[in-house]
Amino acid sequence: MTLCNTSRRTIEERVGDSVNLSERHNNWDEHKHCVAVLNFELQGPFTSCLRGTNPIGQQKGGATMPSNEECGIRDVWGHNLEEEFRTIRQVVQQYQYIAMDTEFPGVVARPIGEFRTSADYQYQLLRCNVDLLRIIQLGLTFLDESGNTPGGSYTTWQFNFKFNLQEDMYAQDSIDMLQNSGIQFKKHEEEGIDPLDFAELLMTSGIVLVDDIKWLSFHSGYDFGYLLKLLTDQNLPQEESEFFELLRIYFPTIYDVKYLMKSCKNLKGGLQEVAEQLEIQRVGPQHQAGSDSLLTGMVFFKMREMFFEDNIDDAKYCGHLYGLGTSFVVNGSGGYLDSNGDNSSSS
Repeated sequence: MTLCNTSRRTIEERVGDSVNLSERHNNWDEHKHCVAVLNFELQGPFTSCLRGTNPIGQQKGGATMPSNEECGIRDVWGHNLEEEFRTIRQVVQQYQYIAMDTEFPGVVARPIGEFRTSADYQYQLLRCNVDLLRIIQLGLTFLDESGNTPGGSYTTWQFNFKFNLQEDMYAQDSIDMLQNSGIQFKKHEEEGIDPLDFAELLMTSGIVLVDDIKWLSFHSGYDFGYLLKLLTDQNLPQEESEFFELLRIYFPTIYDVKYLMKSCKNLKGGLQEVAEQLEIQRVGPQHQAGSDSLLTGMVFFKMREMFFEDNIDDAKYCGHLYGLGTSFVVNGSGGYLDSNGDNSSSS
């Protein structure tokens, strides 16, 4: 198996030979295996900090909805990035379960050519779009072994990246959905985090490349795709097997809640639907990465208690990403497993 060598390069080497991100993403010559198609489906309504359905900051009945800060979600921009990573380096010493979610600008392309399997097509679809597009938000929620969040002011950090609606590619309906959820694209353009600055701090944060850190996610192929692109400052590997090898290096332990649902009778649907079935209330606005990551963490621990007797079999579930990896799925020991389950993509 040929592996990408990006995981073994230092962050200084990556920064030194990096190209301008917006130029790279808009250079179609690098992506001749893709063809443009704007078809991202608009998703459902949002909720806000256990109260009402308006986006944070909007009025309802004369009352202003709680801000992210009031919901325990710390917004991180370029100006406070280093300060918040200093806090995270302390928090992760005790809270080693990290629930993660991203927001990205939809799906704008599909791969062309012949594909060995439907799983190969799904990976190439992911690769096309992650290579072309830029991440908008990343949410990280920290929990301990029992599912408790930190006792301070914040449970969740929401990283807001540079994104320019005049220069960057996107699917319009995805942008409309994110704007309706309260994302302020003008602020992302002016105050957003530079991806290279984020990658350098993430590499030294103690939350990647660490066996003891357990990552929690929901249907997270795209989420981890964007994280790997941030960390390596490279396009994703051409082969899915190499993608999973990079995952094993940077994120040795992953539990994808959507994959766990395959063994949970009567649980179905997307994250919000599953939370409602488990009678878990959302904190903050749906379709923002901070709130979605917090809900993912709460859903994981409720599922672990109800369906797995607080003991998940790593050999069976660790390292599987729903919708990917019928040939190459990383288990907790770093080996490869054949997946015999139905890994078709679903929201």
